Amino acid sequence: MKVVSPAPDAKVTVEKTIYQDSLIDRLCIWLFSRKMAKAVGQKTRLKGYDGLVDLSKQMMQGRNAQEQKNVVLVVLNSLLPSQVLALVRKLVAPNQLVCELNAWFATRMFGWLVGPSEVRQAEVTGPDGDVNLQKSAVYIKKCRYLEQSQCAAMCVNMCKLPTQEFFAQEFGIPLTMTPNFEDYSCEMVFGQMPLPIEEEAAYNQPCLAMHGGTTPSTEACPKIRN
Repeated sequence: MKVVSPAPDAKVTVEKTIYQDSLIDRLCIWLFSRKMAKAVGQKTRLKGYDGLVDLSKQMMQGRNAQEQKNVVLVVLNSLLPSQVLALVRKLVAPNQLVCELNAWFATRMFGWLVGPSEVRQAEVTGPDGDVNLQKSAVYIKKCRYLEQSQCAAMCVNMCKLPTQEFFAQEFGIPLTMTPNFEDYSCEMVFGQMPLPIEEEAAYNQPCLAMHGGTTPSTEACPKIRN
């Protein structure tokens, strides 16, 4: 995957990233979109990543925040056989090495979904309250999904929350994802237990300025809370 940034323009406040997906990237996007279409019982006429985002928007229709998260969990669980998930839960303990390996793996396998990322160090608070410095953080420079969807609710309900729950339930690995709605970056910290969503800044996030071409609101996005 190649990322091409357009030349700066004084009239443009947010530069849209242009992706040149490889054959493998396109295959991953197609497979994930196919799983989404099956879970929601819908199809899309759009191709590639546009189709993936369109299916995400269809998932939102007629579903509250909890239902949106649940349908994404169905998609995530369908990506791996249940026997594999059960084996991983049995054999893999959520120690520092495992968390660091997950961070390394994420930066190399999911660029097609979220864009370029890198491993960073983070202070991780364990269940005993001890704080450890470990390389289990993934810094997503500019999330492709958030940038293209332009929807705070899709980010929270259909990425952040289901991904955190998937790793906790299926792999026994705590994960905290912290999106930045100003520059579209995101930090994932494997091994860090997330706060209740009501205590996070994302819970009070207004709709994005560019979403729907309307004037940005200062009130929390209702689709995140309902």
